[in-house]
Amino acid sequence: MATSGRYRRSLFRVGALLSVLTGALVTGCTTDGGADGPVRTTARAAGPACEVPLPAAWRHAFAAGAYRPPAGSRPVLADAGPGWTAVQLSGADGRRAVLVRAGEAAPRTLLSFTDPVEHQLLAADFDGRRWGAFAVLEGRTLDSPWSLYGWDAATGRARRLAHADRPGPLPRPVVHDGTVMWAQGTGSGKATVFAAPAGGGHARAWHTGVLDTPFAAGGLLVWREAFGGETRLTAVSPADGRPAALPAPVAGLREVRALVSDGRTWAWVAGESAPRLMVWRAGEARPTAAVAGAPAADGMDQLRIAGRLVVWRTPETSYALDPGSRAYTAITPAYGYAAASGTGLALAYSLGDAKADGARTVIQTVDAARLPRLPGCG
Repeated sequence: MATSGRYRRSLFRVGALLSVLTGALVTGCTTDGGADGPVRTTARAAGPACEVPLPAAWRHAFAAGAYRPPAGSRPVLADAGPGWTAVQLSGADGRRAVLVRAGEAAPRTLLSFTDPVEHQLLAADFDGRRWGAFAVLEGRTLDSPWSLYGWDAATGRARRLAHADRPGPLPRPVVHDGTVMWAQGTGSGKATVFAAPAGGGHARAWHTGVLDTPFAAGGLLVWREAFGGETRLTAVSPADGRPAALPAPVAGLREVRALVSDGRTWAWVAGESAPRLMVWRAGEARPTAAVAGAPAADGMDQLRIAGRLVVWRTPETSYALDPGSRAYTAITPAYGYAAASGTGLALAYSLGDAKADGARTVIQTVDAARLPRLPGCG
């Protein structure tokens, strides 16, 4: 999730923000410039990855990780990470946000919603030990107000950290060493990156600008930000919010969209009329155009990293790329989606018409590190 509609128009007003990089992104070009100058980054001589059928081993691993919600509850997948899944449950007793942890028999309630019709669980993060954070949309449209909560697994208590009622980035909280980081609109087309203790306390304003939702990239907090007539990447340390250096092959990127990283693998979408998935991994000289062409590259969005895999959604389904195999595969049935962070990967799709009575939501979770490599195409 990135931004509400009004804020997105403000962010993208500076130039062709969604025209990622330039038309120079073709096989065989080189990279020039530095962290302070524009970079024309292109693919290596290797061709794009190929599509392969979903391996039986993957299918069995997904099925083995099927989530079984409490009787009478309708689940909606919100987010996932190593050993945890954040889910919204709705039923006769109302609607609540829960955290499902591996090895625990029952889900932990994060918050019972005061409005079981309007309120929706947007996103969550959990450090795997004690501290978590989650965002609740307080309306049916993406420009509705939202609230951000910190959660203590030791006490089961949630505290509201922020409330947003101005256009800006949609929240996807990042939890690091007991601190929650997020961005929210602050007026005049701008947003501020904040940090606050997960257990509650004073929120510190780290940076203000025309910027998008921050995300964790290993030891960095990164976001896209508009400067004058172009959009660049900004990085800070999640420890104190001080500016931090990006890896050279991505530091000079301009006009990127749908960007994601875990600090080792970076992926983004290049091009408008002919979109392609670009991937750079630590140790490589330059990025590679990994996936191009219909249908896998059409409408690419919601990029995530799950272990060694790059995961994304299209209007039709969701895919996973295994860069080491130079192969990718569809991982959900039609209209399914995925959530991921760390090595945690969760899939969600409907059996039957999702809008009709009797449809059943399937949520499956897996440790992506345990999935065998995709077969190559020779």
